[in-house]
Amino acid sequence: MYGLLPNRVIAPVSLRPLWVQSAPMLNHYDLHSHSTASDGTLSPSALVRLAAEAGVRVLALTDHDTTAGIAEARQAAEACGLELVSGVEVSVSWGKQTVHIVGLKVDPENQTLKNGLQALRDFRDWRAQEIGHRLEKAGIPDAYSGALAHSNGILVSRTHFARLLVERGVVEDERKVFKHYLVQGKPGYVPGDWATLESALGWIHGAGGQAVIAHPARYKMTRTKLRTLFGEFRELGGEAIEVVSGSHGRDECISMAKHTNDFGLLASAGSDFHSPENPWVALGRLAQLPGDCRPIWADWSESREERTSRMAG
Repeated sequence: MYGLLPNRVIAPVSLRPLWVQSAPMLNHYDLHSHSTASDGTLSPSALVRLAAEAGVRVLALTDHDTTAGIAEARQAAEACGLELVSGVEVSVSWGKQTVHIVGLKVDPENQTLKNGLQALRDFRDWRAQEIGHRLEKAGIPDAYSGALAHSNGILVSRTHFARLLVERGVVEDERKVFKHYLVQGKPGYVPGDWATLESALGWIHGAGGQAVIAHPARYKMTRTKLRTLFGEFRELGGEAIEVVSGSHGRDECISMAKHTNDFGLLASAGSDFHSPENPWVALGRLAQLPGDCRPIWADWSESREERTSRMAG
């Protein structure tokens, strides 16, 4: 009935989040997903094929701080008739915490974007090794090499450490790894030193793209602080908020939709898909945007200059 793939756990309807409950209202856009180019478990081509099978018509590949998977994903998309949006998820330090900015329709070959992302990956490499050292001191041997084995060998993230600790039976699931080992005050925590919000938007816009605040309801911010983020983002030329997200519930979607109207921002939708092993964040299961939102894709026939002029007016 819900089109879930074989061998996947199916939760009772009453327990399913908004985006998996009502098949007739499914959104055919998914503008936030990850592959093995960062911390996803599917190759870019396998991700695209799964998205097409799940009914996604427009997919954005938005790996963390890299566009390395886009060429492979584009080739697969052409083969299966899916429209691929070239994207990236940029790590940003703002207000003493990490936020993520998705760039959509970026040029992966833009040199300024490439330089900025390389600097972030250099920091990621150092941080991963430091996390490994700290976990070893906490009694978890060979943590860095183990996480590296779970990665593509280039980009090692906290998610790879989480998978390692679950594999070794240290904890039951990845969320508990973060809670007990990788967040502030825990043994493997290393603070982020990411791009500024201004820099991230500059890279995205310089590469011809649009900037989206990813899964905003997930950040541990007061309403006042979150609205401060939205305001600064808008002043810097940011375009959209991820209203429908794999980590947003019904009330959060409605709340984020209201923020788009308050700040004159567009609305995006993305699952933040990482793995088919997680049935709660599946491809092809996003709900439609609330009716009072203007979708980010409504402007994709406009040039960036036309969008800027319209939003300024």
